[in-house]
Amino acid sequence: MTDPSPLVVELTGVKHSYRRTVALRGVSLAVRAHEVVAVTGPSGCGKSTLLHAAAGIVRPQGGTVQLLGHDLAVLDETARTLLRRRRVGIVLQFGQLVPDLSVLDNVALPLLLEGHDREAAQTAAAEWLARTGLEDCADVSPAELSGGQAQRAAVARALVTGPAVVFADEPTGSMDTVAGELLLDLLVGAARERGAAVVLVTHDNLVAARADREVRLRDGVVEAEAVLR
Repeated sequence: MTDPSPLVVELTGVKHSYRRTVALRGVSLAVRAHEVVAVTGPSGCGKSTLLHAAAGIVRPQGGTVQLLGHDLAVLDETARTLLRRRRVGIVLQFGQLVPDLSVLDNVALPLLLEGHDREAAQTAAAEWLARTGLEDCADVSPAELSGGQAQRAAVARALVTGPAVVFADEPTGSMDTVAGELLLDLLVGAARERGAAVVLVTHDNLVAARADREVRLRDGVVEAEAVLR
């Protein structure tokens, strides 16, 4: 039976290199709404580059990327930034929080940039900090957080807008099992409860097992693909 969920992310024959290092050698991937896809593979196989290309952070040197019905090749940097800010949640490795803002304002930032009332944005941010177990860290600076806490704050920031797509690069890599399970519940819940497409880059088999589908890369190509549920 054909899946009726809309296609949200589609990469076709994507190629990308960094100087003499080939990261992707013609990768194709399609992700639908409500779906959680785990991208796995050994270090250096192209997982993060694939995520960055799918999110419009990197312009691939070959192939096409469609994100939420937009051909990213024809969008300039401003248009890609606006698309990500309004409809995409991104969790990069190590959190990538703004050092000069409190943790609360980091989480509220996507809403504030879209012109939301400050009080309402901070209320929503506080709710997500509570859901990620960081309610006591709202007023501290990112420098005071552990690696795992910074990742939790990054997940809260990614989900606060109710995005249509979530890209997460090793989202549980800096935390213990209990905290990791909590974050996976929230990320998977974005697909199951709110219909988002979720792409998880991970080397952790337990994280991959929570996905609907696993796509394994090796040497910049798709080595294998498996439906998990």
